[in-house]
Amino acid sequence: MATHGGAAAGRPYELVVFGASGFTGHFVAEEVARVAAGDELRGSLRWAVAGRSRDKLEGVLDKAAERLGKPELKSEVGIILCDVSDPSSLADMAKQAAVVLNCVGPYRFFGEPVVKACVDNGTSCVDISGEPQFLEGMYLKYNDKAAEKGVYVVGSSGFDSVPADMGVLYTRDNLKGTLTAVESFLTVKSGPEGYSIHDGTWKSAIHGLADQDNLRKLRKQIGHKPLPIIGAKLKRRGLVFYSQEFKEYSIPFMGSDVSVVKRTQRYLHTDLQETPVQYAAYATVGGIASVIKLMFAGLLFFLLVKFSFGRNLLTKYPEFFSSGHFTKKGPTQKQIDGSSFTMTFFGEGYCEGQDPQQGKPNVKICTQVKGPDAGYVATAVAMVQAGVALLKDASSLPKQGGVYTPGAAFSKTKLIDRLNKHGIEFSVISKSEA
Repeated sequence: MATHGGAAAGRPYELVVFGASGFTGHFVAEEVARVAAGDELRGSLRWAVAGRSRDKLEGVLDKAAERLGKPELKSEVGIILCDVSDPSSLADMAKQAAVVLNCVGPYRFFGEPVVKACVDNGTSCVDISGEPQFLEGMYLKYNDKAAEKGVYVVGSSGFDSVPADMGVLYTRDNLKGTLTAVESFLTVKSGPEGYSIHDGTWKSAIHGLADQDNLRKLRKQIGHKPLPIIGAKLKRRGLVFYSQEFKEYSIPFMGSDVSVVKRTQRYLHTDLQETPVQYAAYATVGGIASVIKLMFAGLLFFLLVKFSFGRNLLTKYPEFFSSGHFTKKGPTQKQIDGSSFTMTFFGEGYCEGQDPQQGKPNVKICTQVKGPDAGYVATAVAMVQAGVALLKDASSLPKQGGVYTPGAAFSKTKLIDRLNKHGIEFSVISKSEA
């Protein structure tokens, strides 16, 4: 069976989890261990964990061994010591791997050295960044070199933005005709224990919002022409609106989904001549009380994030400023076990044989992506399956290497099937013809 990239075939490890001892990293390492023992790979996967401290990395493997009931795990998994501030150690890690799963964020501070080490050494890499500035910056700087080296750098392969990006493609593939527009609604449920998010994500959000100007400059530099709008123009909704479908208030979703989906649609349009799909993302927030609470928190955040003293305050006291949603410890295992997400997609388009440039859309479709805890469990599943797709579906990847979104890299692979088998489930809820 073709494994990934000729040069990478003889390397000691197929997958290396970098930052395995971090909060998200240990979920990813445990997921690799689970998948390595599963059907398709049946113990054949050569993999390692990488980071600064041997003790901590051994601790991660101990914990995974215990949770999976696999005492032999430690003897099967390599340990690589490296540090994101030491480029030669990153190069050593990259040389030993076919694919690196990079879990060391915020990526705007620590991401680039890993991408550089991987591209320089002919290694593919996957990250779970939700930071458009990092993702698009890497495209600008490394796309050509990655193409030259035949490696795939796939960003945003966690909960940001695999469900959205692959969900739009799944919706397109299940509509008879031409899909022209999709809106998604994210609903997150937590159990009786409540939920909190590790403050690494909070830090990424603080710096991301503070740096909007540079993102605009970066996009100017990349200089893409706007995508053509095919079909009826998708209407923007307000900052807060009542969603009839969910009988709840909804707001635009703040994550990277829209920017990632747009990049995928641009690639599919320019490289594969496919009809670009318009996309908007929303999240349901509940009743009017939740809306008011969110607005106050949001206003405070936007005011403080513009000033360095404000950013310092936000960084120092995540729990206070997020009314408990973000904590330095992150969620407990119980909170994680009780949490899940549903992303619902409402698509419209034109039936087969009808020109989408003419008249009103006349077919509708509703699809869903459901999964376990979004922040850590679904993120780990998505990231690991992206890595497996790079290894096992190599012949279905884009012809050329490059810096890709998940949808661009994996639109022709079995990624959606793989996700379905591992608890992130894609389904068609309804289809209708007008």
